[in-house]
Amino acid sequence: MLSLYRPGTSLVHRARAGLKLAALAALGTGLFAVARIEVVVAALIGVLAAGLLVARLPAGVLWAQVRPVWLLLTGLFVFHLLLTDPLTGAVAVLRLLTLVLAAAVVTATTRVTALVAVVEWLLRPLEVVGVRPARVGLMVAMTLRFIPVVAERAARIREAQAARGASGMRLGLLVPLLIQVLQLAATLGEALDARGADDVPARRPRRA
Repeated sequence: MLSLYRPGTSLVHRARAGLKLAALAALGTGLFAVARIEVVVAALIGVLAAGLLVARLPAGVLWAQVRPVWLLLTGLFVFHLLLTDPLTGAVAVLRLLTLVLAAAVVTATTRVTALVAVVEWLLRPLEVVGVRPARVGLMVAMTLRFIPVVAERAARIREAQAARGASGMRLGLLVPLLIQVLQLAATLGEALDARGADDVPARRPRRA
């Protein structure tokens, strides 16, 4: 399967996954706590500098994460333009754009196994109430793996339809993509069941 991770030796790549996730959470909290556009623009510039200059990621890697949400960003700005004012709309769009790019930098410089390990570590205290960190970590890993896989399948279907002269048909893309995703999910589910992924671990007997 394809991965969002891009190997590298930069300072951002070498930083711990927990530190990067904490920085991402702090960035998101700070962006929505401050409504000044100059602060949001500075945060956006900082994220771009961290991704392009420090981590030395290709611009196409970051753009690939922004491209699927540009319609959402445009609609959000139009919404604020009609109901509030252009400045509020610009701040809202820049906030979301900054977070998308920051998340792209984190996923592109952090291995999936490291991200899953952090999630499992954070959920470990919840084992006393029945939460299984390993299962949640598996769900996170599969989600991160499925994103590029689904994008690749969609690109293949789009290319095949374009070769047949059926480009521009969104419904024609959605139906075969949905079928392929369901087939892939069913196959993966069968493989996990065969390996006992849903089995409940036996409790250890208490010592007298």
